[in-house]
Amino acid sequence: MNQNIRNDGRLDRYDRAILDALAVDGRMSVTELAERVGLSKTPTQVRFRRLVDEGYIRGFRAILDTKKLGMDHVAFTEVKLSDTREKALNEFNAAVMRIPEIEECHMIASSFDYLLKVRTADIRRYRIVLGEKISTLPHVANTSTFVAMETVREATD
Repeated sequence: MNQNIRNDGRLDRYDRAILDALAVDGRMSVTELAERVGLSKTPTQVRFRRLVDEGYIRGFRAILDTKKLGMDHVAFTEVKLSDTREKALNEFNAAVMRIPEIEECHMIASSFDYLLKVRTADIRRYRIVLGEKISTLPHVANTSTFVAMETVREATD
């Protein structure tokens, strides 16, 4: 069983087995899922629906091959804000959500405030996104960029 799924007291071993299996293959049928976790189909369906309803499963999506799509340039951008009061943080967070090139945004406890994972076609396109979108986000004081030379492992691998 995946050790990354912590038992919060509300999940039993079957629930965790369902989550483990779906994290690897979210497209498997309920019949296959039931076989994998050792339950019959009906209890597996009931558990699956409860896990969705309670928010343990947030959704399903296709994992795209970014290299084939010509979007394999990844940069990590440190962002330092000029204002870190709650209102400023909320404004920054809301604005980040409107930039499709930003795949991830994490508030960081460090000498900077946010770390962004930005995916573009190439360095030229990244420079445009940085200058025209990221640098103009609310309360941005300065940024620093780190370009990934090679992706060894991503959450989708």
